Amino acid sequence: MQPIILLSGPVGAGKTTVAKELIACSGEPIAYIEGDMFWSHLTGSPARLPRHKNFKMIMTAMVAAAVPYALYGYETLLDFSIPPWFLGTVDKIVQRKEVPVDYVVLRPAGQVCAARCAGRAGGIISDYAAYLELYADFREVGRRHVIVNDDIDAVVAARQIREGLNEGKFRLL
Repeated sequence: MQPIILLSGPVGAGKTTVAKELIACSGEPIAYIEGDMFWSHLTGSPARLPRHKNFKMIMTAMVAAAVPYALYGYETLLDFSIPPWFLGTVDKIVQRKEVPVDYVVLRPAGQVCAARCAGRAGGIISDYAAYLELYADFREVGRRHVIVNDDIDAVVAARQIREGLNEGKFRLL
């Protein structure tokens, strides 16, 4: 059994960029779940549930999808904005399976996230105001789970994460 790594942070934190580097610097095969892909599973005109309920549903589905990979021996990297208030649900999903979970939060300054979103090649977000509430959710994360990546590149952040994972720094108890 291998751990599930929740690579989290606000929109624009650099999660996907860092995830790619983390995969590249890992010596073992990794199962990678890019959480934004779960939005594509919802079809039709506006989704049937309010956005915040869909957000919870999607997080539940992706964590549940990660469990079999971990049980079968793959370190599983889940890349999505999973706020700390959702960790109780994560625990409920994995506790009967006894799958270890690491929680890593990338947390650059808000203006850095907004600038990254505005400069994306695809999926540009020119008005970050709609994401400020989600950004605020990550202020409550304990320091040992946080990587402040305002001024470091993705390779350095990935190495810091790998070292922290190896040391057990990010493990949820």
